[in-house]
Amino acid sequence: MPTEVTSSIGTIETEAEKILVEARAEVSKILLKAKEESVKILSSELPMDETKVECEHIIQSAREEAGRKAEDSREKASKIRADINNRLEGIVERMAAIIATGVDPR
Repeated sequence: MPTEVTSSIGTIETEAEKILVEARAEVSKILLKAKEESVKILSSELPMDETKVECEHIIQSAREEAGRKAEDSREKASKIRADINNRLEGIVERMAAIIATGVDPR
């Protein structure tokens, strides 16, 4: 029983970490794309003032999107952690009942 709990918790924690790693990778991709776009814009023959404004707009949009994705990932990880806690609480209660009564309450 404890091995199953540890295994389940480990699986959930691994999934949460995977989500966070994917979010970080996505944020990096978004920021890299924004930098590439800004370089492209800066190297074009547009008037410099307009180019700088457009560049800043692209970077700001990318940062906002990256922030939203990071927040979504944090929320998913938080839900996974809450699920772990709920499962652990149920398992502890069940184990306590088994110890106290010698009978599985299921």
